[in-house]
Amino acid sequence: MDFSWKIVIDAGAVSIALLLATIIRSKIRLFQRFMIPNAITAGFLLLPFYNYIYPNLGYGSNKLGELVYHLLNISFVAMTLRAGTASVRKKSGGVVGTTTGILAQYALQALTGLLITFLLISTISPSLSPAFGLFLPLGFALGPGQAFAIGRGWEALGFEGAGSVGLTFAAIGYLWACFAGVMLIHYGIKKGWMSKSSLEAFQDKALMTGIVPAGNEKPVGARLSTDSEAIDSFSFHGAIVTATYFLSYLLLTAITWALGFAGNTGRELAVNLWGINFIFSAITAQIVRYFMRKLKLSYVLDDPTLSRISGMAVDFMVAGAIAAISLVFVSQYWKEILILSTACGIITTLTVPWMASRMFRDYRFERMLMIYGCSTGTLSTGLALLRVVDPEYRTPVAPDYMVSAGLTFLLAIPFVLAINLPAKAGQTGNMALFWTMVVIAAIYLLVTMGSYLLLARKRSFTDASQVWAK
Repeated sequence: MDFSWKIVIDAGAVSIALLLATIIRSKIRLFQRFMIPNAITAGFLLLPFYNYIYPNLGYGSNKLGELVYHLLNISFVAMTLRAGTASVRKKSGGVVGTTTGILAQYALQALTGLLITFLLISTISPSLSPAFGLFLPLGFALGPGQAFAIGRGWEALGFEGAGSVGLTFAAIGYLWACFAGVMLIHYGIKKGWMSKSSLEAFQDKALMTGIVPAGNEKPVGARLSTDSEAIDSFSFHGAIVTATYFLSYLLLTAITWALGFAGNTGRELAVNLWGINFIFSAITAQIVRYFMRKLKLSYVLDDPTLSRISGMAVDFMVAGAIAAISLVFVSQYWKEILILSTACGIITTLTVPWMASRMFRDYRFERMLMIYGCSTGTLSTGLALLRVVDPEYRTPVAPDYMVSAGLTFLLAIPFVLAINLPAKAGQTGNMALFWTMVVIAAIYLLVTMGSYLLLARKRSFTDASQVWAK
């Protein structure tokens, strides 16, 4: 019988690459020193295969982009379901501060990208799409799923290869998160930015090699909440996560139907909302968790098990996102990509620690790593960096981020509404649309700076010349 093996081939290829990356990490000191996540290594191992070998065998990388999209949303569902609320109620400024930090990076990266793009169009790249610079917040701060989805929408507006360009920026963002993020950790150790409890994580040899050494007691990663004779606990949690994701699909489908009555503007907004489906996935998961708590059923959820599901989705997503990059379009825009990504990486690496060290009252270093990871990749890279100093997510940093995701979405609606303006400017030649987006990004930056001043108060400009306030 004629069955499709495409999903098996893709899953098998990513799995083999992850296994090879695990061996590489356990044996090569360079990978250990920089704590390069195995998923990133796996993605780059697969990159040449999906670009040069698989196409000749009749297989392409286009479906990997779809896989990345769904895995990102699933990871948000799993992590939001596990997020408790007790720690979020602390008056630490964690939720609002996290939202402020992330929105500030959206605005700063958008402004940086748009202004540099205008400069490039005026000089060495006159044919460059005015929307090119928005791949900084899309690829760095929102991640591969969003960069790919919105990029594909821009292809219909004349931006050839936009989906692959978006994935490329996301992959470069991962590299900044990995190398610069780890350098921030080591620099923080040297300068005393970290607490003693966070430093204890570096005593574990398994953290460096990525494998628990032989003879060591293996940490417990999950607990059973069901009787395996009835249903396996992992199957039960997987069903909850998948059902919640399906509910988020129904929610977004209903919103899309409703927006259809608003004409072309509503339909365009609906397309963009599908590109940030991870927000709706998180909101749906919060609703499900709320009702389970009200019905006194939340005890059946095991947080470590949900973390394992999220971790699996993240690892496969990151590897697939990098492997799905089309090197043909990357080579076409390599100069522009290099200029924009380098500027964005430097600005993000300097501004995130500066703001976080003055804005937060507790877990400053952990919150900084979370925001930095999310501003150079996705939730996955934020969690990866956080996991280095908080392996079991015992701090309120991850739950605070999950709650802030919903607030971030609400505040980002005008930004999302305007995301197509520069692409339309390229299609129509009306650069007023481009400058409208520049003004919107500038307003976001001003508002987030106002929020920063309210949170940081007297600490707003403490040691202003220093990246980290003591």
